[in-house]
Amino acid sequence: MKVIFFLIFLLPAAALCQTGPYSLFNGRDLSGWHIDVPEMDTNALAKNPFIIRHGSLVSLGKPNGHLITDSVYQNFRLQVEYRFAGKPGNCGVLVFASTPRSLYKMFPKSIEVQMMHENAGDFWCIVEDIAVPDMEKRRGPKADWGITEGKNRRILNLTDGSEKPLGEWNTMVVECLKNSIRVWVNSDLVNDGFNCTAEKGRIALQAEGAEVEFRKVELTPITKLSAAVNDK
Repeated sequence: MKVIFFLIFLLPAAALCQTGPYSLFNGRDLSGWHIDVPEMDTNALAKNPFIIRHGSLVSLGKPNGHLITDSVYQNFRLQVEYRFAGKPGNCGVLVFASTPRSLYKMFPKSIEVQMMHENAGDFWCIVEDIAVPDMEKRRGPKADWGITEGKNRRILNLTDGSEKPLGEWNTMVVECLKNSIRVWVNSDLVNDGFNCTAEKGRIALQAEGAEVEFRKVELTPITKLSAAVNDK
């Protein structure tokens, strides 16, 4: 009885009958997601930057904001296939997202897995924190660390050259188990964090200036992390 009770509260209803991967978008509309775009609060002409186009989920990049799952997730493998549709730029996948607009009145409390061109796999701490090996080498002087405005919130990834050339599809895999987050880009292990200050939350995609196409946003419940080695 305790095991059944645990599953009901940690996974959304759609996941209870799923053991394998399932898509977080249906290819037709944004069912299962909600948007948080601050400019739309005050500008009647502002358009939703998140659309479905030819079966892909598209972040148009502007106005800035987030597309956020309605459901809360814990212990999962998230596979995202994405590409920059035009000019390279910035975007990100947020995990363990909770309180809206916690940073700069824009970003939800979360850990961001960076998708910015040539920086894919960096962690950004957004009012949550996470640890990695070689913290001072990858985050800078300890005195500057923090999780709010003006602090060093960026933790550099482990590799260079893991991304595909512009216009080609990249595969990012983010595994979250309890308070650990492990990230691969095109099969390269690019980050491996532990002691995160959160263990569950919503998943969010960003609109942050550049158009990005997503042809897959797929989630699989997990009970253990994949080996922390490159698959290539």
